[in-house]
Parts: sequence; C-alpha cells; structure tokens
Amino acid sequence: MIQKLKYNADGLIPAIVQDASTRRVLMMAWMNESSIASTLKSGLMHYWSRSRQKYWLKGETSGHTQRVLRWSIDCDADTLLFEVEQVGGACHTGYQSCFFQAFSPDGTPLPIDEQKVFDPKETYSA
Repeated sequence: MIQKLKYNADGLIPAIVQDASTRRVLMMAWMNESSIASTLKSGLMHYWSRSRQKYWLKGETSGHTQRVLRWSIDCDADTLLFEVEQVGGACHTGYQSCFFQAFSPDGTPLPIDEQKVFDPKETYSA
C-alpha cells in the first residue's frame, strides 16, 4: 500500500498531523516510504527533514513524541493525515501547534493567544 501513494519528484509526501482528542492541526511534515514504514512499525511518527536531509523520529531530542492512533490518505493518495496522541508541544518553538500565529482576513497578524508549553532553549540546548 505504501508503494501506491503518490510521492513528489523527491520521493516525499506531505503528512498533516492532528491531535486526535482536540482535532487541532499540530504540524505538517514530509515523509518518504522509509519514514512511513517506521511509523507503522513503531506506532510513533517518523519524518524526513528536507532542511537537514535526515530521517528523524519526532521527539528524539525533545521527548515530545507523537503516538499514532489513526491515519488516512486523501482521495488523490498524495497527502496523509495522522491523528496522534501528542506528548508535550509539537512545535520546535515551544508551542503546542506549529500553527500558533493567526491572521485577520487582510493579512494582519493577530495577537498570539496561547502560552508556550515548553522552553525551546532548555529543550534543545546541546
């Protein structure tokens, strides 16, 4: 089934990740056949980082893991949707979701109305 998905020219497919209990979209990331297979085998989300050109397990550094509860494929088989149990924040900036900045219809940024759930300087200090 993984081979029947429609990957882009780089062998990647977008994955939208949603909190299963709140239905909030947490993030969007890229996956390849290997990261999908690892996700399905382990039950934890694995991705392909385009910027680092590296395969990664969500939470390998932060401990903020995503356990898969359900997943689906869109009607064109070119986008994935994962419903997860999120531990900690999903965004590397410290917020629960990567989609924390809202805008008005004219493009004006609205005040951020949530608090960070962790301090990225403490979490990612090397």
